[in-house]
Amino acid sequence: MFSDTGHNWRQHRQEDSLGVTLLAFPGNSNADTVVQYKLKQAVIARYLRLIPLDWNPTGRIGLRLEIYGCRYTSDVANFDGSSNLVYRLSVRPSWAAMEVISLKFKTLTNSGTLLHAEGQRDHSLTLVLEKGRLLLYHQQGVSSSSSGQLLVSLGSLLDDQHWHHVKLERLSTHLNLTVDKNTHQVHIPAELSHWDIHQLSLGAAQSHGLQKPILSNRNFHGCLENLLYNDLNLIDLAKKKNHQVSVVGNVTFSCAEPVSVAVTFIDSQSFLQLPGLTSWSLGVVSVALQFRTWNKAGLLLTFDLPEQEGTVWLYLSEARLRLQINKADRAQLELSAGSGLSDGQWHSVELNSRQDHLSITVDRDEGATAHTSIPLPLTTDSQLFFGGCPVQESSHSQECRNPFKVFQGCMRLLTLDNQLVDLIKVQQRLLGNYSHLQIDMCGIIDRCSPSHCEHGGRCTQSWTTFHCNCSNSGYRGATCHSSTYKQSCEAYKHKGNTSGHYYIDVDGSGPIKPQLIYCNMTEDKVWMVIQHNNTELTRVHSSPERNQHLTHFEYASEEEQLAAIISQSEHCEQELSYHCRKSRLLNTPEGAPFSWWLGGPGLGQVQAYWGGAMPGSRQCACGLQDNCLDSHHYCNCDADYDQWADDSGLLIHKETLPVRSLVLGDIQRPGSEAAYRVGPLRCHGDKNFWNAAFFDKETSYLHFPTFHGELNADISFLFKTTSSSGVFMENLGIKDFIRIELSSSSEVVFSFDVGNGPLEVRVETSIPLNDNRWHSVQAERNVKEASLRVDEFPAATQEAPADGHIHLQLNSQLFIGGTASRQKGFLGCIRSLQLNGVTLDLEERAKITPGVRPGCPGHCSSYSSLCQNQGRCVERTSGFSCDCGQSAYTGSFCHKEVSASFKSTTSIAYILKEPYELSRNSSASPSAIYSDMTLRGENISLSFRTNQSPALLLYVNSFYREYLALLINKHDELEVRYKLYSSRDVEVLGSRITNLADGRLHTVTIRRLADTVTVQIDQNAREDFNLTSDVELKSIKSLILGRVQESDDLDVELAGLASLGFTGCLSGVRFNSISPLKAALLHPDSPVIVTGPLAQSSCGSSSPANPYAAETTHSLSDQPGSVDPGQPLVNAIRSDSALIGGLIAVVIFIAVSALAIMARFICSRKETYRNQEVKATQPEDGHEFPFSSQADSQSAPTENQKEYFI
Repeated sequence: MFSDTGHNWRQHRQEDSLGVTLLAFPGNSNADTVVQYKLKQAVIARYLRLIPLDWNPTGRIGLRLEIYGCRYTSDVANFDGSSNLVYRLSVRPSWAAMEVISLKFKTLTNSGTLLHAEGQRDHSLTLVLEKGRLLLYHQQGVSSSSSGQLLVSLGSLLDDQHWHHVKLERLSTHLNLTVDKNTHQVHIPAELSHWDIHQLSLGAAQSHGLQKPILSNRNFHGCLENLLYNDLNLIDLAKKKNHQVSVVGNVTFSCAEPVSVAVTFIDSQSFLQLPGLTSWSLGVVSVALQFRTWNKAGLLLTFDLPEQEGTVWLYLSEARLRLQINKADRAQLELSAGSGLSDGQWHSVELNSRQDHLSITVDRDEGATAHTSIPLPLTTDSQLFFGGCPVQESSHSQECRNPFKVFQGCMRLLTLDNQLVDLIKVQQRLLGNYSHLQIDMCGIIDRCSPSHCEHGGRCTQSWTTFHCNCSNSGYRGATCHSSTYKQSCEAYKHKGNTSGHYYIDVDGSGPIKPQLIYCNMTEDKVWMVIQHNNTELTRVHSSPERNQHLTHFEYASEEEQLAAIISQSEHCEQELSYHCRKSRLLNTPEGAPFSWWLGGPGLGQVQAYWGGAMPGSRQCACGLQDNCLDSHHYCNCDADYDQWADDSGLLIHKETLPVRSLVLGDIQRPGSEAAYRVGPLRCHGDKNFWNAAFFDKETSYLHFPTFHGELNADISFLFKTTSSSGVFMENLGIKDFIRIELSSSSEVVFSFDVGNGPLEVRVETSIPLNDNRWHSVQAERNVKEASLRVDEFPAATQEAPADGHIHLQLNSQLFIGGTASRQKGFLGCIRSLQLNGVTLDLEERAKITPGVRPGCPGHCSSYSSLCQNQGRCVERTSGFSCDCGQSAYTGSFCHKEVSASFKSTTSIAYILKEPYELSRNSSASPSAIYSDMTLRGENISLSFRTNQSPALLLYVNSFYREYLALLINKHDELEVRYKLYSSRDVEVLGSRITNLADGRLHTVTIRRLADTVTVQIDQNAREDFNLTSDVELKSIKSLILGRVQESDDLDVELAGLASLGFTGCLSGVRFNSISPLKAALLHPDSPVIVTGPLAQSSCGSSSPANPYAAETTHSLSDQPGSVDPGQPLVNAIRSDSALIGGLIAVVIFIAVSALAIMARFICSRKETYRNQEVKATQPEDGHEFPFSSQADSQSAPTENQKEYFI
């Protein structure tokens, strides 16, 4: 321990410890050896105190100690709370790029103004002590109502009467505030970038202006040491009575320190016992103390009332002070006062009792006082117990009971009847009794300053530990270090998710915040769609008053988020469209461009090329393809025709994305019209997710620079192997290390050492991990705990040792797939390796490393289960895709149902063999012709929703007048009818499940193998049937859904049913490998004939409706007023024209909508063929160029592809 005064001792702590552990210094074991220790932290003190822990049991205790140090110069000034120093610069200095103010201070008061610096234009900086923390404020102007802007808050518990170092550096763009060893950087307001100090006040805010002081009438009370402004010693100037330094009040140049003896209650066995006073026999009792703690509960004081056989407890509960008087084990009285008393600040408590009055007061606040008329009859023999009770070792010892938690914290200024208790006498065993106390010191530590909670996690603490509240932060773990979100849409997709909005954390545990992004997973590529404030097609009319039209695009993502997304994506693109009529775009390559845009990081760089062209080309897409309207120009709009033209295309060069601003120049001429559209930023491909390396030798490894994860380290990766053991990664230090390895075929071990001895976290799985499938590993180590998770198995956690070392200090290279000793190397693949959110590029390093190959094929072994509904997993270089060709479903995972609404006249016929093929092979026998279409079994599945009964669901016929029919009979039951031999009767297989025509969605699965048929409806039990006629369905001709057009081969009952058709919904229809409904809706080139109205819908979905399905589609009817049929359609809200009022727009919208509904009704009454083509009507005006809303964008939203504002 060390001290300046011989009191108020301070422990010498380990440099990287969060606790209060004393450093132990083993001495020599013989008479001659000298043991030397060099302290890692310098100690500035006049007194040292050593606490013997152990000595040689065979000898006598003895010590010879020599201390080596350096000369220390100290200039001190003492401020009594009403005094200060003012330093004025007599000559206005030339502006300096950096100014530095440094000092040391010590104080017992928790509030006061430390320094106040004023400069030109009434700008000032004020450094104040508030509740033991240093706060830096900036004030501007002379308004007396201004309370200043808080720039930074730093430090804690600075009112402990120990020296604290403060350094304030002003640089051109920011301020650095250092308190002890913690530095915080803050960007300063622009007006302070060239700001000079004219006056410096120490100990108070002496202002010549009208600024309101930050702390009114709260001068500093304590000592300052070595106060330097740049290299100028201001205290030395004050001693020499320099004219630039003015002394206000009583400032002395020696540190007058009041002796305040504190005592620390450190654990559950801590207590302090004091005897009563003789004056208490008069009936007047007064007990007072001050305490500070982080705990919300704990006993402060207890004593017995012998005359009343009662007990008094003064304790903390929920950070409030409570007094309870108990008699015969029943509470006779309870008082409560104060709140928030577990904030680490000193709080005073006063207990006063006289014959007819009892009160408790907190912080001398009348508003925090509780009164009662019951007195406390204490006697001279009464014993007071503070903090806790001693262990009862004998029956004659003074009884003390504590039904509450023990107190852990500090106490000082204990007074009994206004007499200060001499705690030094207690320490010397001359007064009272105690156990497990640290006397003449307060050992409180603020574990939340600096906070180890990351990403905005809120730090709370008790006496022994701290806790991070990660709610609403998007991060998890003991210190809110690891992100709860994936780093890309690609990662979400491979967890089985579908299109939607997801939070994306592009750098994992890094500093970039998560962001809500729309992930479009309808294609093989997974698109991240980032919206901005104007993705609509926007009209610009000619205006003689302005030469240019400027628009700026604000993106839903922040700058650093955009940069990270673009960087980690394989491809990014953004649509840039310009529709023009007598409005030129880029002019000729030799002339100055009329229009340009800004794109790229930050504010962006000027770009003079257009969508579809190359950067720097000053061309549009047509110029690159040599098909512009005018061969003398490189853009269609530069032809300057009096008709609508357009230049549209995709910007695909990532270094110029995203588009930040757009400047349109040729809009001032009469008759000029234009419209532009800048689409959302779209990126696909996660370069980090599939980054992998294959290790084919045990002695091979990849090496990277040293991993720096001193306080927090999170490591995540995927692996697959057939080996039962191997080291995934290792990094060594002099003594510290970190390692993750596969120790057996079902166990992963995460081990490390930060100076407290090796610690291991193990996860044992119930399945083998060497099955050549991808398995995930997530390991995290922070100052509180270490955790390990493998796949979705429960995470294993190990708490860090209390008050141990916390810094992980490594210095060797980071080895991946092996160790420095080339032992226990890993055989297999490692993928997507990330350390603290940074992905290591395994593929690039593997290209130049023997024994390691870049990439790792074989993803379907792990991800094939994501391909649903008979979808087939297809391997790709980076990842996989699902082939839905053999599935009745579609979508990226073959998960999207294909359903359609049927009318009674709708018919879908899937033709398996055309009749004319029979004539081509007339010489062959029928069995030879149709042998390839003869079935001995079927797998049929479909879903339906209908109110029709009876109804034909599926009909399969053959050239031999055999058939299979699936129908709902008149009793709302399912029937399967087989006619497998033309001369025999139909076999009817009836299900017992009823009420199938109830308008709800039902799923049917039918499987036949030879003569065995099984039927299952919804989740009901499977039903088994047997056929008796035959087992072959020969020469299948076609599969029919809905109405059967040719029913000559059917019996009368079934023919009548077939002519009725089907009214309702069919979904997911599959017959063996044939999906007739999917073919009719999505593959019109397949051998399918559609008759009658057929429309794809989501009627077969049993899940809740997609919340994004009701997206507004802007069409011709959305536009107010008459619209030129040749001009591009734009959102009226975005149009620069305000000539047409909203009322007219509503009226026309209703009228056009009504016409559209009537037209739709009329058309729906007609039978149409799917393969009919509608001829487009050309505009009559030849000089106008037609545009449709669909042609405006290559990425226009469809039913599967929509874009939304975030």
